[in-house]
Amino acid sequence: MSPRHYSHSKHKHPHSHKSSKHSKLAPPSPPHNENNNNASGVFDVRKFGAIGDGKTDDTESFKMAWDTACQSESAVNNILAPQGFSFLIRSTIFTGPCQGVLVLKVDGTLMPPDGPESWPKNNSRHQWLVFYRINGMSLEGSGLIDGRGEKWWDLPCKPHKGPNGTTLPGTCDSPIAIRFFMSSNLTVQGLRIKNSPQFHFRFDGCKNVHIESIYITAPKLSPNTDGIHIENTNNVKIYNSVISNGDDCVSIGSGCNDVDIKNITCGPGHGISIGSLGNHDTRACVSNIMVRDSLIKVTDNGVRIKTWQGGSGSVSGVTFSNIQMVSVRNPIIIDQFYCLTRECTNKTSAVSVSNIIYTNIKGTYDIRSPPMRFACSDSVPCTNLTLSEIELLPAQGDIVHDPFCWNAYGDLETLTIPPVSCLLEGTPQSVLDFDISRC
Repeated sequence: MSPRHYSHSKHKHPHSHKSSKHSKLAPPSPPHNENNNNASGVFDVRKFGAIGDGKTDDTESFKMAWDTACQSESAVNNILAPQGFSFLIRSTIFTGPCQGVLVLKVDGTLMPPDGPESWPKNNSRHQWLVFYRINGMSLEGSGLIDGRGEKWWDLPCKPHKGPNGTTLPGTCDSPIAIRFFMSSNLTVQGLRIKNSPQFHFRFDGCKNVHIESIYITAPKLSPNTDGIHIENTNNVKIYNSVISNGDDCVSIGSGCNDVDIKNITCGPGHGISIGSLGNHDTRACVSNIMVRDSLIKVTDNGVRIKTWQGGSGSVSGVTFSNIQMVSVRNPIIIDQFYCLTRECTNKTSAVSVSNIIYTNIKGTYDIRSPPMRFACSDSVPCTNLTLSEIELLPAQGDIVHDPFCWNAYGDLETLTIPPVSCLLEGTPQSVLDFDISRC
């Protein structure tokens, strides 16, 4: 059987396993049993040669442990990176499908090579650990995944935000720490992950994802260090986690639906975002998103929907409920004019934004920006925005700032603080005529 891992420089399709009956789980073997063919379904990476001193390259040992666990006929197979050890791993793809469910239990520390200079020349600089075509996996444990991102953030091309910050030309590729691609029935639980060079977690083309009780941290000014990014991924639950970084705590890209985000503590960072969507005139579809029972503190945005001009498709069926804001810029924001430079041109098409509910959102806002901003497309207005139980007071001073609206249609179900008088009533004719780009 061919190895079930590949370097990024090669692209092979995995051979699927023939189905087989799952054997019953036996009691765990003693931790230092030399038998690699572990009938119990517990595979300690040290048995496969891992040293765990933080200096020796343990990549091949992890690959062998993965291969053996993946091909094991036990119903559940545990790959163990034990406590008290630091494992250095190069950029690697761990590939399925596997015979049974895999559990990668990280109780020690996992770390990549330290920065661009140490990164092997033939390894991808786009990603570090990738899990590909896996059905049934848990990444869990009491340990730490240390992305060692500091030297990547200091590349001259990065958007430095210091007083003399500059951005210079040059290669800027930086690896995502953990990426799940075309996989299903995934759990990430209990882990700490810090200082990724770029996104900490990214899920592409996945379904049935449950993220529970994780702790993500990176400095406030670390560039593009989103906590969790999902794209073309459905049925996602992100619960009971703490995320602080230099970008979005959670970002929801195109092709996502049925996402439930609950009891998240977010900040510092850029808040919880849907988007950006519609860049380069692309079609984007996002629906059935719930963000609830969360705390957002000292972030550049609170709950945000951001789209580029020129896109198509729609964002619909979104609820932001029971969210506490602490000194947040733009606590509530829809920005359909999203642009990273000053050179974006006006375009007539846009991603439609409709059926958005904001309820029981309370706290304080940073007075550098209005507490609510609904900046909607000239040609495709936002519609069916519903606000209730909104109380947002200035974090500094006593002057309450007015909300901002542009081409935004909606209703107030209760009085709000500050009062919102700028929403338009009804449904504009342009929206009634507009369904060519809806999803």
